Amino acid sequence: MAATGFLTADELNGLLPGTLPGLLGLTVTAHEPGRLAAALDVRPDLLAPNGYLHAATVVALADTACGLATRALLPEGSAGFTTIELKSNFLGTVREGRVSTVATNTHAGRSTQVWDAVVSSDAGKTLALFRCTQSVLWPR
Repeated sequence: MAATGFLTADELNGLLPGTLPGLLGLTVTAHEPGRLAAALDVRPDLLAPNGYLHAATVVALADTACGLATRALLPEGSAGFTTIELKSNFLGTVREGRVSTVATNTHAGRSTQVWDAVVSSDAGKTLALFRCTQSVLWPR
């Protein structure tokens, strides 16, 4: 992924068809440098066999929000980025409705970026706290 700078929410949504976030039905709802909001509707195929939202769906939502937002803060001349670490704390779950996340930047350096995301239910219940570290890639 090349360093492309700031894209609007609509432009980011245009990148999603044919990718995992697109398959999940993720939609970027707001984007500004250092902050991105996204959401998806819970549907039966996103649930675990126990009938609750699959943890991987929550991670994909949070990681995608952080990753898409990373693009706007990449240093000039960088070639892109990749996730090098992620952590999730699950605090609740849902069976239906809409889940959303807000990703915020806590560090945007030349070699790494650190992002936090909070995933919430449509009722406002915090479902997960997420943190990831992105490695900034440079051309060789």
